[in-house]
Amino acid sequence: MRSAASLLIAFSVSVSLPAAAEGLRLGKPELRSMSALAFGPEGVLFIGDGKGGAVFAVDLEDRTPREVKEPKDLVDVEAKLAALLGATPADVMVHDLAVNPLSKNVYLAVSRGRAGWTDRWLLPNDVADASVLVRVDVDGTLKAVDLASVRHAKIALPRPIDPAKQVEWKKTSLRADAITRMAYADGSLWIAGLSNEEFAATMWRAKYPFEGPVSITTLENFHGAHGKYETEAPIRAFVPYALRGKLHVLAAYLCTPLVTFPVADLADGRHVRGRTVGEFGSGNYPLDMVLVKNEGKDKLVIANSNLPLMVVDPKDVESFEGEITKEVEGYTGGVRFESRSGTGIQQLDNFGEEHVLTLVRLGGGRLNLSPMSVRRF
Repeated sequence: MRSAASLLIAFSVSVSLPAAAEGLRLGKPELRSMSALAFGPEGVLFIGDGKGGAVFAVDLEDRTPREVKEPKDLVDVEAKLAALLGATPADVMVHDLAVNPLSKNVYLAVSRGRAGWTDRWLLPNDVADASVLVRVDVDGTLKAVDLASVRHAKIALPRPIDPAKQVEWKKTSLRADAITRMAYADGSLWIAGLSNEEFAATMWRAKYPFEGPVSITTLENFHGAHGKYETEAPIRAFVPYALRGKLHVLAAYLCTPLVTFPVADLADGRHVRGRTVGEFGSGNYPLDMVLVKNEGKDKLVIANSNLPLMVVDPKDVESFEGEITKEVEGYTGGVRFESRSGTGIQQLDNFGEEHVLTLVRLGGGRLNLSPMSVRRF
């Protein structure tokens, strides 16, 4: 029989949990990969497991609010990760980055597979499966997160893409794109990737706390650089945003079309054709996207593999009446965007209200974590 003291301790622990962590069970999440990271409410981290076709909500117990007015660079991240993991800098690879909006600690999904990166069109998830979660404290200290016993919950995605299906031009498994990006908004986790449906490009929606079925919507968009509608390419970067008072998904794809989807249309079992409002340049992966506020104005910032940073005013998207349904004449078309210096940026995330944190490859080859003021946008 448990003593009164132990019962009191157990009761105290249970009531101290935030609402977002209630219902999570203690144990080891059976992760097969860490394809994408995103923070949800009250410091809960969502880990997208593309290989396993699932998403895990993990309570890291990292929710002490902290303001960092002048964040510092962390130089040569790969060397520091290598020292932590007992590898060489040439081996380690960062797959995704997420900043805890409460503590401002940074979390990296990391693998030891970079030596397999042999083609410029490969992305980290094409090359290896991230298996280590690393926390970078605001003082620059790195620590591997022990996931052996954490509070967590799991949802399985309906019909993720079959691992046997291949990307012919990259000679890789399409399972690498089962989960390409995630974002939490409107009480739900939105998960972009590829499913095993006839139209593979997909958006899943899971209400959080995880309860009830996961909805699945297949997607289609017109690709102005190719002059055709496409259903097999996954969203590469997106943010939920309200246009004219209604929540939309603003999404970017390979070769950089910008597409809008009304969230109200993303119902379970539907196939939805998005509205292509911009073509920002072919031969490019949009790697990440964040929403910032500069002098009271919202700005959409997109990091790219082969193009500079792009800045889009959502008001321009909101007021754009047209739709791209024909091959664009020239390299770009549709909604206006501005270019900013920032080549080599592989990941972005908001770092408080005044900064964006970038994972950037410098000209000399080093990979740094570098803050960028939102005033640049």
